[in-house]
Order: sequence, then structure tokens, then C-alpha cells
Amino acid sequence: MIAKSEDVARLAGVSRGAVSQILNGRGERFSASTIERVKEAALELDYQPSAAGRALAMGSSDFVIALIPNTTFGGNLQDIFGAATEQLAEQGLTLVLRLATTTTAALGRLVTGMAPRAILSLTPFSDEERELLERRGVRAFEPHLASEDQFDREIGRLQARHLIERGSTRLAVARLRDARQDPFGQGREDGVREICRQEGLADPEVVHLGVDLDEALAALDRLSPPEIGIACYNDDIATCLLSAARIRSFVVPGQVALIGMDRTPLSQVTVPRLTTISYDVTAPTKNMIANFLSVLGRTPVPEGPPNALALELEAGGTT
Repeated sequence: MIAKSEDVARLAGVSRGAVSQILNGRGERFSASTIERVKEAALELDYQPSAAGRALAMGSSDFVIALIPNTTFGGNLQDIFGAATEQLAEQGLTLVLRLATTTTAALGRLVTGMAPRAILSLTPFSDEERELLERRGVRAFEPHLASEDQFDREIGRLQARHLIERGSTRLAVARLRDARQDPFGQGREDGVREICRQEGLADPEVVHLGVDLDEALAALDRLSPPEIGIACYNDDIATCLLSAARIRSFVVPGQVALIGMDRTPLSQVTVPRLTTISYDVTAPTKNMIANFLSVLGRTPVPEGPPNALALELEAGGTT
């Protein structure tokens, strides 16, 4: 039988109102012994406060919404949000995953419907979205524009440096055709271009394609191999281009060199095995949630600088 607030009140010897206030974090006027008695009764009865009731009492729910950008993360999503779910659950908060909204109006409907304690985003909010969230009293946590841009640029720089070190003198960038799925592509392209100019090479050629073999064949034809190194937006695109190169009978990496991003499981079983880049995908989310919990007063303010997002080159047989 599911315990109710009146059951907790009866066991603790207090009113239902006292139970509600204490368990909703508004029990400052009660003595320490009363608060402890109510919490012990709730624990003994395995009482779980109503989410709807908490939202009504506090003006917000215990939900924390994480907005997922419309891009390809593969299995990384589970790693990113698995630890986040546990972090928040320890503080009595529930993580809800939603695809990023396409308009500010859609974000407004989401906030109205769920009354979240906060919204986390892996990509920066627009000015209009920030204004809406501030007006509704919802805390917004997002990556800093400067750090996000530098991270993506460093990915491109690392890809370009590796291709050049392996002998490529002509570089290209392969990005996703659908711009909505390519939120990090421009920074990575800029990083490749920066290294090309530093090394006295021509600016990289840029092709856009989907995860589609016909599009990969067309993109490879436009790049006019042989003797080209391609920095790919992710491992999916790199795998498509690897298949296209094999169909066109180009030697990989002798005539076409490829480097991906994300170190997906598929990248490790291609023939030859894909050269790619890995990093701790959980670090930025852990940092964001630690800061969020400290703002709520749930945990101490994190000491020291955020964890560095260290990129690691996974050399395979495509470079």
C-alpha cells in the first residue's frame, strides 16, 4: 500500500501541513527534532511526495530537463546522461530528456507544461530563449560560447595536424548536409582551415553529405581523389566515405586518408579500422550539473577549474 502524507503525519505526531512544508524544504520554523521525526517517519513508510503537489507548493517541479541537440551522438548519449541522472537523483531531482525545441514558442510550452526546476542544454540558448527562461523564473545552464567554440576548433586542429603528419598535403572537411544535425561543424571546419594556413596549404575543400552511401560517393567524386586527407564531422560520415573509397577502388590511406570523431563502436570494426578522436563525454555534463546543484544550495560550490576536456587521438588504419 502506498503511504500518504497523512500516514507520515500520524506516525510523526504532526499535521499534514507540517509534513508538506518540511519535506518540501520549507520547514525553517520547525524545531530540529520535529524535522528529524518527520523525515524518519517518511523513510520508515517509504513515502514519496507527489510531484504535482510539490510543483504547486513551490512553483516548480522536481524535473530537470536536458535538451538534446538534433545531432548524431550515437551511444555517447547514454554515457553523457547516465551519470547525470544519478547525480540529480541523489538530490531528489528527476532528469527528463527532450529533443531541443525548434522555436522559442515551443520552449515556452515545454516550460509551462512541466514547470521544471532548471533546463540544461548542450548547445547555447538563443537570446530570445534566455529571456523567456529568465521571465519564467527557470534556471538555464548552457556551455559558454567561447569554451564551446574553442573545443570544436581544437577538434578540427587535431584532425588537420594528424592528417598532415601522415603525409596529406591537400585537406578537405566533410560535414553533415542537414545543418540542424551539424551544430559543431563550423568550429571544426575553422580549426582545420587554421592549421592549413599555418602550414602553408590551400584552404580545405568542404563537402556536405548525409549518412548515405550515394551521397558519400558523390561527395568523394567532388573532392577528386587521390591524394587527399578528409577531416570528418563524426565517425558516421567517415565510415560512409570509407565505403565510398573502397567502391571507387582508392587505396586507404594511401590515396584517401580519413579521420572521424567520437570513437563509436562501429569505428573500431571497420576495415581498415577508423582513425578517430575520443574524449570524456561525461565531463561537460558533470560540470554543468555540479554548478547547477551548487546554485540550488544542494551541494558545495565546486572547487578549482572545471575538468579539462582532453581529446585523445585513436590512430587506426585510415591515416
